[in-house]
Amino acid sequence: MMIKQITKAFPYALLLEADPFLAHIEHYLKEGYCYVAAEEEEVIGVYVLVIKEEKKVEIMNIAVREDRRGEGIGKLLIHDAINRSRDHGARKVLIGTGNSSLDQLALYQKCQFRITEIIEGFFDHYPEPIIENGIPCRDMIRLSYEIE
Repeated sequence: MMIKQITKAFPYALLLEADPFLAHIEHYLKEGYCYVAAEEEEVIGVYVLVIKEEKKVEIMNIAVREDRRGEGIGKLLIHDAINRSRDHGARKVLIGTGNSSLDQLALYQKCQFRITEIIEGFFDHYPEPIIENGIPCRDMIRLSYEIE
């Protein structure tokens, strides 16, 4: 598996699995860096890294193809994002997910991210309601990782 930056032909279907609001995706693709995990030129994972302010970056989107989940690819993408953040001079990496995204919350905490903020009603303005794990997704759980 190889993780590389791409600047065109973005894997929108995969990006939309993590964030179903296309306008958001298009916005952060314009200001961020998109990386894909690929095997034999086939995209199996993606993340978008955005420099937020001096010394801070945010993983705006991260997704692994459904048939490849559970193989540790998400963890590899997160570690790659942390390393690239370090290369950009960042001291903190932020990531956010929905209150109903139980698997993602577990993964981020296993990767040493800590819950730092809850943004109530963040997903209320999305065009369609989001239901995951039988739970309405309404609030953003923001986590952060301190780079040493």
